[in-house]
Amino acid sequence: MAIRMIRKDDDPVLRKISKVVDKFDNKLHVLLEDMVETMYDADGVGLAAPQIGLLKRIVVIDVGDGIVELINPEIIEEKGKQTGDEGCLSLPGETGKVTRPEYVKVKAQDRSGNEIIVEGWDLMARAVCHEVDHLNGVLFTDHVKE
Repeated sequence: MAIRMIRKDDDPVLRKISKVVDKFDNKLHVLLEDMVETMYDADGVGLAAPQIGLLKRIVVIDVGDGIVELINPEIIEEKGKQTGDEGCLSLPGETGKVTRPEYVKVKAQDRSGNEIIVEGWDLMARAVCHEVDHLNGVLFTDHVKE
Protein backbone atom coordinates (compact mmCIF):
# COMPACT_ATOMS: atom_id res chain seq x y z
CA MET A 1 0.00 0.00 0.00
CA ALA A 2 1.07 3.56 -0.65
CA ILE A 3 -0.06 7.03 0.21
CA ARG A 4 -0.92 8.91 -2.96
CA MET A 5 -0.64 12.65 -3.55
CA ILE A 6 -3.99 14.42 -3.20
CA ARG A 7 -4.65 16.90 -6.00
CA LYS A 8 -5.47 20.37 -4.76
CA ASP A 9 -7.38 23.52 -5.60
CA ASP A 10 -7.41 24.29 -9.31
CA ASP A 11 -5.83 21.06 -10.58
CA PRO A 12 -7.70 20.48 -13.89
CA VAL A 13 -8.23 16.76 -13.16
CA LEU A 14 -10.70 17.75 -10.43
CA ARG A 15 -13.02 19.23 -13.08
CA LYS A 16 -13.09 16.27 -15.45
CA ILE A 17 -15.62 13.45 -15.73
CA SER A 18 -14.32 10.05 -14.71
CA LYS A 19 -14.51 6.92 -16.84
CA VAL A 20 -16.35 3.72 -15.96
CA VAL A 21 -14.20 0.96 -14.47
CA ASP A 22 -14.38 -2.28 -16.44
CA LYS A 23 -11.34 -4.21 -15.16
CA PHE A 24 -11.71 -5.77 -11.73
CA ASP A 25 -8.21 -7.10 -11.15
CA ASN A 26 -5.38 -6.97 -8.64
CA LYS A 27 -4.38 -3.47 -9.85
CA LEU A 28 -7.83 -2.26 -8.80
CA HIS A 29 -7.47 -3.91 -5.39
CA VAL A 30 -4.11 -2.20 -4.83
CA LEU A 31 -5.61 1.14 -5.91
CA LEU A 32 -8.50 0.73 -3.44
CA GLU A 33 -6.08 -0.05 -0.62
CA ASP A 34 -3.92 2.96 -1.55
CA MET A 35 -7.01 5.19 -1.61
CA VAL A 36 -8.08 4.05 1.86
CA GLU A 37 -4.57 4.56 3.26
CA THR A 38 -4.40 8.02 1.64
CA MET A 39 -7.83 8.98 3.01
CA TYR A 40 -6.90 7.91 6.55
CA ASP A 41 -3.50 9.62 6.36
CA ALA A 42 -5.26 12.88 5.44
CA ASP A 43 -7.92 12.46 8.17
CA GLY A 44 -10.72 12.35 5.61
CA VAL A 45 -14.00 10.45 5.54
CA GLY A 46 -14.04 10.00 1.77
CA LEU A 47 -11.78 10.03 -1.26
CA ALA A 48 -12.53 9.82 -4.97
CA ALA A 49 -10.04 8.59 -7.58
CA PRO A 50 -9.84 11.99 -9.35
CA GLN A 51 -8.48 13.43 -6.10
CA ILE A 52 -5.37 11.32 -6.63
CA GLY A 53 -5.24 12.11 -10.34
CA LEU A 54 -7.07 9.08 -11.74
CA LEU A 55 -10.18 9.58 -13.86
CA LYS A 56 -11.88 6.38 -12.71
CA ARG A 57 -15.32 6.06 -11.14
CA ILE A 58 -14.06 4.86 -7.74
CA VAL A 59 -14.70 6.20 -4.24
CA VAL A 60 -13.87 5.03 -0.74
CA ILE A 61 -15.74 6.23 2.34
CA ASP A 62 -15.47 5.63 6.08
CA VAL A 63 -17.74 7.74 8.28
CA GLY A 64 -16.95 5.60 11.32
CA ASP A 65 -18.77 2.41 10.37
CA GLY A 66 -15.98 0.80 8.33
CA ILE A 67 -14.71 1.16 4.79
CA VAL A 68 -17.19 1.34 1.94
CA GLU A 69 -15.78 0.87 -1.56
CA LEU A 70 -17.98 2.04 -4.44
CA ILE A 71 -16.97 1.38 -8.03
CA ASN A 72 -19.09 2.95 -10.79
CA PRO A 73 -21.54 4.38 -8.22
CA GLU A 74 -24.89 5.73 -9.31
CA ILE A 75 -27.28 7.42 -6.90
CA ILE A 76 -30.68 5.84 -7.50
CA GLU A 77 -32.75 7.33 -4.67
CA GLU A 78 -32.68 10.45 -2.48
CA LYS A 79 -34.91 11.58 0.38
CA GLY A 80 -35.09 14.62 2.60
CA LYS A 81 -32.68 17.49 2.98
CA GLN A 82 -29.85 18.39 5.33
CA THR A 83 -27.71 21.50 5.33
CA GLY A 84 -24.32 21.54 6.97
CA ASP A 85 -20.69 22.51 6.72
CA GLU A 86 -18.59 20.64 4.21
CA GLY A 87 -14.91 20.58 3.46
CA CYS A 88 -12.70 18.66 1.08
CA LEU A 89 -9.24 17.13 1.12
CA SER A 90 -8.63 18.81 -2.25
CA LEU A 91 -9.60 22.25 -0.93
CA PRO A 92 -7.72 22.47 2.37
CA GLY A 93 -8.98 25.13 4.74
CA GLU A 94 -12.17 25.81 2.77
CA THR A 95 -15.60 25.07 4.19
CA GLY A 96 -19.10 26.04 3.25
CA LYS A 97 -22.75 25.25 3.92
CA VAL A 98 -24.09 22.72 1.46
CA THR A 99 -27.57 21.21 1.19
CA ARG A 100 -27.57 17.49 0.45
CA PRO A 101 -30.15 14.69 0.71
CA GLU A 102 -30.67 13.26 4.19
CA TYR A 103 -30.81 9.75 2.70
CA VAL A 104 -29.35 8.20 -0.44
CA LYS A 105 -29.39 4.79 -2.03
CA VAL A 106 -26.54 4.05 -4.41
CA LYS A 107 -26.04 1.23 -6.88
CA ALA A 108 -22.39 0.34 -7.47
CA GLN A 109 -19.99 -2.53 -7.91
CA ASP A 110 -17.65 -4.04 -5.36
CA ARG A 111 -13.96 -4.79 -5.96
CA SER A 112 -14.91 -8.06 -7.69
CA GLY A 113 -17.42 -6.44 -10.04
CA ASN A 114 -20.53 -7.65 -8.22
CA GLU A 115 -23.46 -5.23 -8.07
CA ILE A 116 -24.10 -3.84 -4.61
CA ILE A 117 -26.67 -1.48 -3.11
CA VAL A 118 -25.57 0.84 -0.32
CA GLU A 119 -27.88 3.07 1.71
CA GLY A 120 -26.77 5.98 3.82
CA TRP A 121 -28.28 8.54 6.15
CA ASP A 122 -26.90 11.85 7.43
CA LEU A 123 -23.07 11.96 7.18
CA MET A 124 -22.94 8.85 4.99
CA ALA A 125 -25.47 10.38 2.58
CA ARG A 126 -23.46 13.61 2.52
CA ALA A 127 -20.20 11.72 1.89
CA VAL A 128 -21.67 9.62 -0.93
CA CYS A 129 -23.02 12.71 -2.69
CA HIS A 130 -19.75 14.63 -2.18
CA GLU A 131 -17.61 11.80 -3.57
CA VAL A 132 -19.93 11.02 -6.50
CA ASP A 133 -19.77 14.73 -7.36
CA HIS A 134 -15.98 14.37 -7.65
CA LEU A 135 -16.51 11.69 -10.32
CA ASN A 136 -18.47 14.24 -12.34
CA GLY A 137 -16.00 17.11 -11.98
CA VAL A 138 -18.10 18.89 -9.34
CA LEU A 139 -16.65 20.34 -6.14
CA PHE A 140 -18.60 21.11 -2.97
CA THR A 141 -17.92 24.82 -3.54
CA ASP A 142 -20.21 24.60 -6.59
CA HIS A 143 -23.10 23.93 -4.18
CA VAL A 144 -22.32 26.53 -1.52
CA LYS A 145 -25.09 29.07 -1.08
CA GLU A 146 -24.13 32.49 0.29
